[in-house]
Parts: sequence; C-alpha cells; structure tokens
Amino acid sequence: MFLVTGGAGFIGSNVVASLNEAGATDVVVSDKLGRDDAKWRNLAKHQVVDLVPPDELTRWLDNRKLDAVIHMGAISDTTATDGDLVMENNFRSSLRLLDWCTTTRTPFVYASSAATYGDGSHGFDDDWSLDALRKLKPMNLYGWSKHLFDLAVVDRYVKKEKMPPHWVGLKFFNVYGPNEYHKGHMASVLAKVFDSAKAGKPVRLFKSHREGIADGDQRRDFIYVDDAISVLRWLLEATGINGIFNVGSGKAESFRDMISAMFKALRLPANIEYIDMPETIRAQYQYFTQARTERLRHAGYNGGFLPLEAAVNQYVTGYLDREDSYR
Repeated sequence: MFLVTGGAGFIGSNVVASLNEAGATDVVVSDKLGRDDAKWRNLAKHQVVDLVPPDELTRWLDNRKLDAVIHMGAISDTTATDGDLVMENNFRSSLRLLDWCTTTRTPFVYASSAATYGDGSHGFDDDWSLDALRKLKPMNLYGWSKHLFDLAVVDRYVKKEKMPPHWVGLKFFNVYGPNEYHKGHMASVLAKVFDSAKAGKPVRLFKSHREGIADGDQRRDFIYVDDAISVLRWLLEATGINGIFNVGSGKAESFRDMISAMFKALRLPANIEYIDMPETIRAQYQYFTQARTERLRHAGYNGGFLPLEAAVNQYVTGYLDREDSYR
C-alpha cells in the first residue's frame, strides 16, 4: 500500500495515475479536495482505496504498514505570507512523516523544490552536503520552508541518526502538464494562457528589464510532468540510493519558446505581446534556472526528457485542446 500526500494535487495526482498504470491500486491519498470540482477531477480516472484528510493523517497512520510514503503535499504558493501556516504544512508535518517512516522502516520520498536555490547566485547544483545546503538563500517563504526540511533531513543523516531505509528528496524545477488547472496563478504560463490564445487573443509576456536579455527570453528549466514522474518512480524503486536530486530537464528555455510551441501545436501564428514587468517584482525576478542533472545520471538514471516543443505539443493536443483535459 502506498500513501501519496497531496495526491489530489498536480504532481501528486500524476503519481497516483502512474502507480495505477503500473498495477498498484492499493493507493491512499491524503489531501483536501475543497469546494470546487478541479481537484477531485484530478483523481476521477484513478483508483484509490482511501482519501484521508491531512488533519486525520497522524491517527490514520497508527499501526499501519505501508510500502512507501510519497510526500507531495505542501502549500506550494511562492507568494504565501502566513508563516505559521506554511511551516506547519511544509515543515512540521513533513518532520512527523519522516519520524513515522523512520520508526516503521518505511521508504520515504518527498518533494523539495528548486525554490530552495533562491536567486541562483550559488548555482543549481544538487550537492546535498550540509556545507552546500547552508549556502542557499531562498527568496520566499515557500522556498525557505522546503530548504529547512532539506537541512533537517541531511543533518540527521550526517549525524548517523536513525533514518528510513530508503529516502529521497526531489528538487522539482518548472513542472507543467495535465491536472495543474486548480493551481490558479501558480499554474504554468502555458496552462494560464491557453484558452485566450486559442480564442485569438494575444499572449502577454514580460519585457526584459536586464541588459543583454531580449523580451520574453527569460529562461526556465521546464520539465514535462511525465518526465518528472519517471524520475520519481525510478528513485522510489532504486532502494540503494538515498539523497536529494534535481528534477529538471537540464536545459533552460525561454517563455517565448514555450508559447511559440503552443501556437505551433494549435496551428496558429504566434501572437505575443510584451508588457512591462511590475516594479514590485523586478528586483527578485529570476531570469534563468537550469537544473544540473549530473548527480542523477551518476546515480544510474538513464531516462530521456521530452524536448520542449514535443512536450508542449503532447500537452496541447492530448489534454488542453480536448473537452476532457484531465489525466
């Protein structure tokens, strides 16, 4: 039996789908569905044996035996400002799960984030030594909460304290794909602009306010959700490998490239306008992210990553441009 926290969310529901596709139907989801219909639809095509509210999870875990805990649940809004709420959801609840997995000898896979790298001034190397981690300076509350948990996990490991028999942290970069529709302003730019672009309206991207970088040429390491899940599943099954790994394509591409690929998938001419970036975010805006993937490759992962244009085409034609866009 697998427990997937945040299993009705974006990455979590894709984990559930992948487990089902591999023949595992004894999957338990811990999440809140809310009052709209977006999150339950993320699970509507899949089989779970229980759906446990997060505030009942500790009691539910009593005397349970699980094959693994896949901990994707978190407040992932990078603009969140309620420090107490974020720390309870992202840090303290994660510590409780880590303790439970340690006590019960249950494999533990958890979501970290590329937000832990802050402005990228220290690079995007997933060196998970304490010295390397302590140099990172996250730029927002969400990134800080994830960073603190990374530090707590590695600190225990380095001190040779008891740990789960298998543990992995995943620093997700810019993941996009089906089932992200409930995320609002935190959804990928592609998901946010698709409907208006198909209706013939221009897509607005930020102008560059940095010398030497063209408008729309701000770059991110975009990774299609299927590729991210492939990495997660491989690391889940690679029981001899512990550590924190980047989950990105290893290639930085521009927002303009992504949106142009969307128009190509729709067989429409690119219709992009550039607007000034709000002054309130200019100082902390990231112009570049790119995962280093050498450690993942050295660990033995040899899976490929879909090129941006192919992945966008698959997302658009297979999901966004269909009446039923859910996986």
